[in-house]
Amino acid sequence: MLADKDRIFTNVYGYQDWGVDGAIMRGDWDNTKDLLALGRDAIIQTIKDSGLRGRGGAGFPTGMKWSFMPKENKPGKPSFLVINADESEPGSCKDREIIRHDPHKLIEGALVAGFAMGARAAYIYIRGEYIREAETLFAAVQQAYDRGFLGKNACGSGYDYDVFVHRGAGAYICGEETAMLESLEGKKGQPRLKPPFPAGVGLFGCPTTVNNVESIAVAPTILRRGAAWFSSFGNENNRGTKLFQISGHVNKPCVVEEAMSISFEELIEKHCGGIRGGWDNLLAVIPGGSSVPLVPGDQIRNVAMDFDGLRAVGSGLGTAAVIVMDKSTDIVRAISRLSYFYKHESCGQCTPCREGTGWMWRVMERLREGNAAIEEIDMLQQVTKQVEGHTICALGDAAAWPIQGLIRHFRPELERRINERNAPELQAAE
Repeated sequence: MLADKDRIFTNVYGYQDWGVDGAIMRGDWDNTKDLLALGRDAIIQTIKDSGLRGRGGAGFPTGMKWSFMPKENKPGKPSFLVINADESEPGSCKDREIIRHDPHKLIEGALVAGFAMGARAAYIYIRGEYIREAETLFAAVQQAYDRGFLGKNACGSGYDYDVFVHRGAGAYICGEETAMLESLEGKKGQPRLKPPFPAGVGLFGCPTTVNNVESIAVAPTILRRGAAWFSSFGNENNRGTKLFQISGHVNKPCVVEEAMSISFEELIEKHCGGIRGGWDNLLAVIPGGSSVPLVPGDQIRNVAMDFDGLRAVGSGLGTAAVIVMDKSTDIVRAISRLSYFYKHESCGQCTPCREGTGWMWRVMERLREGNAAIEEIDMLQQVTKQVEGHTICALGDAAAWPIQGLIRHFRPELERRINERNAPELQAAE
């Protein structure tokens, strides 16, 4: 279990002042000039050595991503850092807590990361529904300018750096990095084909790196405390601390910072007061936000909550948004509801996603009622495979995986509904 002295987000519950004075008391903006004096290469190398992997879902090594940015900017082609605060994944709410209660961690991280990549400015793209959070963020950025932490000669380092906050309009698809760049440019939020990757051609055609809020916010603390400290938590390839957000049928839902690779059982017992109705009442868990496949309750108890541990049980860590479902849950209805979400949020650019998400939802609704034939379960599975991996962005995969998980683990439940619905007809026929 993570000791309090090793927590990075020390105000995640908002008991202290979120403003700049409270942040400085908690150790933010402490000799930031000295951190920048380490130099670009040393900062990137420290982040690489720490083993930090992207906290937005994909888990790509953060230091490596930063190193893809060009060493020298061409005339008229500045580099940019874009911070993804769009957090629209059902179940996810960790970035919201950072922005609400510890915004200066993010802003200082934006400066440090931007400097390491030679960026001219950072754009924080915040979800449209986060109204109070956006107000806090605007105010915190202004505080940082007033103290000389941003702008010309940021923190007295001789480096000029600006941070802009951009409010989205509530589109899930804009959480995809290239759709976010399109939206920032004032266009319709639709993903771009890759290559070219954003590090080559990104925002306004300039080199750009897109990072999650949590990935950026932890950077200054890693630089202050050292790569060895951060990498002392978690298993190999799954280093550091992580914000877990646990919702659903636990006694105390919460957002909590824990060491990576903690077991599911320990996470729930230590921080959530156990499963509602006891462990025998656990039906299934979606361990990483709604886009990863569910794991049955009897398979997840001793699983390490990290990228590799959850991949081994056919799921993923994603954003670490843990949705717990006990045996009162109508599991087919729950997954059908997620299907509706992905149908609703598809941008409609790719045919498999535009047509497939609606089709999958309609079949899921019929399966929920039992108003289908047994053969349609396999047909639905086939269609998810035709959508998965055949779209520009990962929304097609996100729509397919929950259904695949349902069929893999709860096929008997689907068949039971169909058989029960058809039983009277069969009896009449006999």
